[in-house]
Amino acid sequence: LFSTSTITHNRYHPSTPTMTSSATSNTLKSLPLEQILTSLSAKQPTPGGGASAALTAAIGAATAQMSAAYTSRKKDKESGAHEKAQALLSHSLPIHSFLRAADEDVAAYSDLQRCWKESDTMGEEEKRRIEERALRIPTELVEECHRSIVDIQEFLPHCNENITSDAKVGVHQLAGAARAAFQTVLVNRPKREERVRLGKLLKEIGKVEEEILGLERDDGDENADSDK
Repeated sequence: LFSTSTITHNRYHPSTPTMTSSATSNTLKSLPLEQILTSLSAKQPTPGGGASAALTAAIGAATAQMSAAYTSRKKDKESGAHEKAQALLSHSLPIHSFLRAADEDVAAYSDLQRCWKESDTMGEEEKRRIEERALRIPTELVEECHRSIVDIQEFLPHCNENITSDAKVGVHQLAGAARAAFQTVLVNRPKREERVRLGKLLKEIGKVEEEILGLERDDGDENADSDK
């Protein structure tokens, strides 16, 4: 449906420790899931929406990767599908990059807070660097989700037919992560041309979702029925 050429190269309980902006000793990727959710739901600045988007992307990529892992039957090896699955497993789904993006977003927002508090004393160059980093992280997350969805889409025809639904679930999770990351992009006031460029990626992602859900086919069937 589209190619990678489009891309330019993310309640508190006292006995449960949460990750705050000052808690640099823990990273999100090292915490148990329940603790991550406790941190996200707590009344504290970080982790927030940007980190949540990156974690969602990691879960989506891992889900799709499972479908590739199961494309390892004898007939998959004979048809060449296994080779394509291995390519997806080895190079295409950057789970650890998404996890790093979650931690980077936490650090970037902490720096932004410091920038606001020290606006009268902080140098303009440091302010610019902090603001650019806060924008770059979710921008790259949108791009990386888009690229991963392209790779999964290209793999789908070769996927073990008994587990294609999991690959598609991964697409939907990555799509949600991309839209969530775009919201973080907007908060950081990108230039209009950048909003437009990223918006095009989201529209392309939406078309893939429609295709794998069969929505375009269903719409066509409905129109055909109405013509009878």
